[in-house]
Amino acid sequence: MTYAVVGASGHTGAVVASTLLDQGKKVRVIVRDRAKGERFAARGAEVAVADIEDAAALQRAFAGVDGAFVLVPPNLQTQDFRAYQRRVVDAIARAAEGAKLPHIVLLSSVGAQHPDGNGPIAGLYEAEQRLRGLPATKSTFIRASSFMENLGGSLATLAHGFIPAFVPADHAYDMIATIDIGKLAASALLEGARETTVIELGGPPVSANDVAAILSELVGKPIGVQQAPLAAVAPTFQSFGMPADLAGLYQEMLTGIANGRVSWEGGHRRVQGSTPVKAVLAGMLGG
Repeated sequence: MTYAVVGASGHTGAVVASTLLDQGKKVRVIVRDRAKGERFAARGAEVAVADIEDAAALQRAFAGVDGAFVLVPPNLQTQDFRAYQRRVVDAIARAAEGAKLPHIVLLSSVGAQHPDGNGPIAGLYEAEQRLRGLPATKSTFIRASSFMENLGGSLATLAHGFIPAFVPADHAYDMIATIDIGKLAASALLEGARETTVIELGGPPVSANDVAAILSELVGKPIGVQQAPLAAVAPTFQSFGMPADLAGLYQEMLTGIANGRVSWEGGHRRVQGSTPVKAVLAGMLGG
């Protein structure tokens, strides 16, 4: 049995590849730059070079494998993020169909049951629909909650005694560590699939107030929350250099988190992550 891992140079893909290799499985890492696959090659993995938007290259990389972990990597430079998502999904789907790939594990997201009102997550709704239509491929959609690692963007203001928040400071929502996502994805690959299924991967519900309290303990001084309106998301992100299109999508997503649209669908297998947010925050602070 051989398993392919797209995005092995990223945080989640690296965990998937490493977890499989730790268990003695045959792994083919798919990277855009061969040098980024060398650390896995040193552990016995095959390295396939393919751009995520190149269906022909991906098909060659998928040839002969029993399952593949795939995702739509972030692209913070594109001026049309949804068009970029569609190109990636189209390439993955055409490659899987051409290679007669038996099983795909897709990193999806909480809220991906909705076609709109969820910002960039709408692209994962489309990805799920497209992959469901593949006649020879079964899919496992891991709808993960918000990444704990995304809290890193809030740490720049710690020296000033606060973290910023757009979602109301007392609104708690599930967060998950990327290590827990990667481990579940590796497990799903090993389990295989007789039918297409959804796994809802949650973590502890955490609010900005909770994060501030944990940070206060970690840094040894009081940390507060500076609340900003949701309408300020897009202009704030644009001021940091994010394209207007993507900044608007993030505003829609955060609004969806606040109003409950970006939430669990229910009726699916539910898995709870084991990594506490305090451990992730401590790691980002170098603790």
